[in-house]
Amino acid sequence: MSIRHGLLALLSAGPRHGYQLRAEFVASTGASWPLNIGQVYTTLSRLERDGLVVQGEEDAQGRVSYAITDDGRAELERWFRTPLVPADRPRDELVIKLAMAMTTPGVDVAAVVQAQRAATMAVMQDLTRAKRAEGITTAHRLVLDSMIFRTEAEQRWLDHCEAVLAATPQEGRA
Repeated sequence: MSIRHGLLALLSAGPRHGYQLRAEFVASTGASWPLNIGQVYTTLSRLERDGLVVQGEEDAQGRVSYAITDDGRAELERWFRTPLVPADRPRDELVIKLAMAMTTPGVDVAAVVQAQRAATMAVMQDLTRAKRAEGITTAHRLVLDSMIFRTEAEQRWLDHCEAVLAATPQEGRA
């Protein structure tokens, strides 16, 4: 999800100021995507520059609200209609790390895999606990489910890496 489109989605419910947008973004993503206030205001400036939001009046505390424009609504509708493809997603740092470990002399790749496995299991346990918590919203539960499924896939991939490493002679790994 892009911050840009997340903010437009929040603004489609009505005008908000930056701190409201930050809090609602974090809440709506189940705190799975930390967002700092600087990112919010930088993104709002770009959205305003692109004609997708407009500034409103300043309130008594000096906060300026933003509202979505018709062009912003059209952009948001386009985003919701357009499926994501793997090329749209950020690179996978773990894949890069293991590929580099395979080609770097002196690195114990099996130890790298095991360390990652332990960390991934800890994440899985935390996610499972969070999913069992009282009072989570359906949106938050779906975010947690997605994170759990990805963590399970990472564990399966680590299993695969271990099997390939065990079947590959040391000199053939580079």
